[in-house]
Amino acid sequence: MYTTLISASELLQLQRSGQPVCLMDCSFELSQPDAGRQQYETQHIPGAVYVHLDEHLSDKTGADRASGGRHPLPSRETFAQRLGALGVAPGMQVVVYDRQGANYCGRLWWMLKWCGFEAVAVLDGGLAAWQAAGGDLIGGPSPTPSPQRFELKPSLAPTRSAREIADQLGSPGQTLIDARAAARFRGEVEPLDPVAGHIPGALNRLFSSNLGADGRFKPAEQLRAEFDQLLAGRDPASVVHHCGSGVSAIPNLLAMEIAGLGRSALFPGSWSEWCTTPGLPCAQG
Repeated sequence: MYTTLISASELLQLQRSGQPVCLMDCSFELSQPDAGRQQYETQHIPGAVYVHLDEHLSDKTGADRASGGRHPLPSRETFAQRLGALGVAPGMQVVVYDRQGANYCGRLWWMLKWCGFEAVAVLDGGLAAWQAAGGDLIGGPSPTPSPQRFELKPSLAPTRSAREIADQLGSPGQTLIDARAAARFRGEVEPLDPVAGHIPGALNRLFSSNLGADGRFKPAEQLRAEFDQLLAGRDPASVVHHCGSGVSAIPNLLAMEIAGLGRSALFPGSWSEWCTTPGLPCAQG
């Protein structure tokens, strides 16, 4: 079972072994919501289905939300139904990938854990790594998977709400890590949300800091050293990850797990929920 990363060569071997593998392409562009599907239809790994951030991994209607923010989580029950429709069933190894540095496939990786499904891994290096390993590519629209019965189990991914975080502000038992770019964190610019700044006391680590020049995650020992430096003695178990809308925080969360620091919590609504909740403090600088 692969539960964090899988290399392109390991995926090739897994496919040749005959083990059931469910491949999911999560390519997406925030500024152009249709661009990811177009990228998929141009070329993708054979057998992969396309998963859209807004259509599959969020609840944009507001009817069945499990979190706030710009990309609210659907309820676990609703998402379990979507996973079954996408062809995910017990006993499968799920492999997710994108073209954006694991920014969007990380969301699906985390949501499967949130629904109690452990056998999911991110393709390290994404589609570029697959191409470099000599993997085949095809074009065309996403196939309609054979519907499966996805079994919803207790969550394997801890979360924190805005109120829970507010109640622990300033406590040594809570360490907030914000994955947004430094200028947004400091409040110098804010292209997406109505208020600029960050949650008071939060640390800042840009989500792409976890990747090397080749687009793959840095070695575990290097990630551990970098997080140890950032945490500066704070307990890794106290960490709560967030970003703008709960999506780009996941590469930091995944990187900590790769580094052997455990699976930390996520604030799914993130800054977009925090800054629009009356009465919550916002900091700049």
